[in-house]
Parts: sequence; C-alpha cells; structure tokens
Amino acid sequence: MCLVKPTSERQGKNMQADPQDPSPSDAARPKVQAHLVLLALVGVCGGVELVLVAADYGLIGTPRWRGLAYQNGAFWAGLLYNWRPNYAAQPGLMFVTYAFLHSGLGHLAGNMLTLFFLGPIVQERVGQRWFAAIYALSAIGGAVGFAVLSSSAQSMVGASGALFGLAGAWQYWEWSDLRRAGRGTWVVWRTMLALVFLNAVLWVWYDQQLAWEAHLGGFITGWLGAAVLMRRGTGGQRVTDER
Repeated sequence: MCLVKPTSERQGKNMQADPQDPSPSDAARPKVQAHLVLLALVGVCGGVELVLVAADYGLIGTPRWRGLAYQNGAFWAGLLYNWRPNYAAQPGLMFVTYAFLHSGLGHLAGNMLTLFFLGPIVQERVGQRWFAAIYALSAIGGAVGFAVLSSSAQSMVGASGALFGLAGAWQYWEWSDLRRAGRGTWVVWRTMLALVFLNAVLWVWYDQQLAWEAHLGGFITGWLGAAVLMRRGTGGQRVTDER
C-alpha cells in the first residue's frame, strides 16, 4: 500500500494565512455597514411579515395576529376624523407603522426587491443618514397623500409610498443632472409616464385596491426632499465614503 501525504499536510507551513491579511468576514464588513439602514428596513419588514404568515398557518400564536396588526398598525383614514383609536398615539404612529406591514409574501417580495434596486441609488447620492430621512418622510408623505386623496374606509399597508419617494428623489437628481449638463429631460418625463402607466395597470389588476394616492404622495415628497437636499449642497454627487 502506497501512501501519499495530503497536500494540506505537506504544504501546511506555506499555506498559513498572513495574520495581516483581511479575512472574508472583515472584507465583507464594510459592504454590510454601507447598507446597514437598507438591510435593517428589509429585516424589519420581512420579520414582521414572516411572523404574521407563521401565525396565519397556526405555526405560532393565532391567525388573529394579522387582523390585530392591521387594526393597530395599518393606516386608517377614518382615524383622522371621527373614528375612535385603539390607543392614544395610533392616529400619529400609523403614518409610519403602515409602511412596515404587508398583505402577504408576494406583496413583501415585490417591495423589498424594489428597495434593493432603489436604495443603493439614493445612498450613493446622499449617504445612509439622508437615505433614511427620505425613506421615512416619503412614507409619511404617502400616508398624507392617501388621507387627502382617498375616500376609502379600508386600511392601507405597504412600503410602496416610501419606495415611490426614493424613485422621486432619484428622478429629481436625474432631471437636475440633465439640466445642468444642458441636455433634454425627456428621459425623466418618460420614466414618470411609465410609473403612471404601471400604477394604472396595477390598479386594474388589483381590482381598484391599489393605493395610488400613497404612491403619488410618496413620489412628490421624495422629489421635494431631494430638491431641498441639493439646495443644501447634499446630493450633487455620489457619496463614496460613508462616515
């Protein structure tokens, strides 16, 4: 029987890692830190929906959990008028909490994929802090749009108001960049028309249950937020070193 020494054993001394070389985890850490807010948003939205799905199937808690979550965290326009809230802070908190609730895994997946697309675009322009601010303000703006434009007595949930805010900020920067370069801005208006068409299609697809009012409110808020930031000197160029 002939034996051959394992390669790892024969080259053990030569294959030892330089203690100064970064480990794979060290190399990945800056990438994670650069998208910490985005990952936190995905984690919270995903965690909430997974808990509710598990409750729907009786794996934990009770199937009543989803209904309770909507009753206490969804946006109810009636609470701004003569409806009685379940707790004192509900009429104010619902302007934010609705954005962390979804109607199912399909709804969640579509919104989180959109967030993974739009989030890095906005972060590259303004960094994590202002990305978080635009996201939060757009969620509030989406709720305001729904409250002002919708007469629905049903609840409203989903992160798409905030996501349309990110899209609005992105399109403002595209529009501003093109104007400063002396180029036509048709590409921006074309994108906006595409978004209008998408909303119309989805509104019909979902049997008029799409909260386009929240999308419009979020988009306008994001657009205005980006404009204000650019006037303050933020967003004029991509942020490459997040501190």
